[in-house]
Amino acid sequence: MLGEAPQRLVRALGEMYGDAAAADWLGKLSELAEEAVARRELTVERVQNPGGRSSLVVLVRQQDGTPAALKIAPEGAGPDLERAALAHWNGWGAVQLLDRGETGGELLLERLHSEVSLRSLPEAKALLEAAGTVRRLWVEPPADHPFETVARRTARQAAAMRSAGPSLAPLVDAALAARDELAASAGELLLLHGNFRQGKVLAGDRSPWLAVGPDPLVGERAYDLARLVRDRVEDLVATAAGASATRRRVNKLADSLDVDRSRLHGWTLFRAVESGVRATAAGRHQEAELLLEFAGWL
Repeated sequence: MLGEAPQRLVRALGEMYGDAAAADWLGKLSELAEEAVARRELTVERVQNPGGRSSLVVLVRQQDGTPAALKIAPEGAGPDLERAALAHWNGWGAVQLLDRGETGGELLLERLHSEVSLRSLPEAKALLEAAGTVRRLWVEPPADHPFETVARRTARQAAAMRSAGPSLAPLVDAALAARDELAASAGELLLLHGNFRQGKVLAGDRSPWLAVGPDPLVGERAYDLARLVRDRVEDLVATAAGASATRRRVNKLADSLDVDRSRLHGWTLFRAVESGVRATAAGRHQEAELLLEFAGWL
């Protein structure tokens, strides 16, 4: 039914979990997909390719002919947490979960237009639409929720960052200092997307733009907004005015969403440096250089 898994997924899983663990899960993927399709009595159209970096997405139709997307992810990608967040949002600003009674690594979702994300829009328009979308996601989390806090997640990330080489020490030290101050003074505990950026907002029929692919956690809005600040970082780095444009973007996004500028600045620094250190460790040197140059402007 599936054929070969998309190469983008194969490479990303190998990087995240190691080649052996990735190969083990990928070897079971066809069976997992066939079982999930049969249990839900779906009709397969095609596998989305190149697809995502952490899951396989199969475009399907339900029994009544309604189009849908079946997402299949390894346990390490947190599909149960994604399910819990999508169920809580219940389609408000995010893709609708269609199989709320299910558990496990497969999610049946409403079909969006995966080929049209906010990255297809001019930058100013994309940021405006992104701000309107993410605002809807910031709600009180459910009682007894399973989500990690920003403080706990960033504490784990900070521990890994301390092993970065001496050449990165000044940026890492600044990022860790910002993280410590922000984590100690945070007051909000809202449900966050966790990985919000332009590419995670797709065109829909029910609503013009809907968020997908959350890595949910609980914390303050500035943390969630920080990843959006560095969208299209390659364009920022390519211009002579990249540093000033970055600072203007921080201020504009903070003001448009009533987020404290200094807190957004601090979380943007931490998240850019953390991503840059991780990219360096994974051998993605071009990506790391972009991220660390961006971080140096903050």
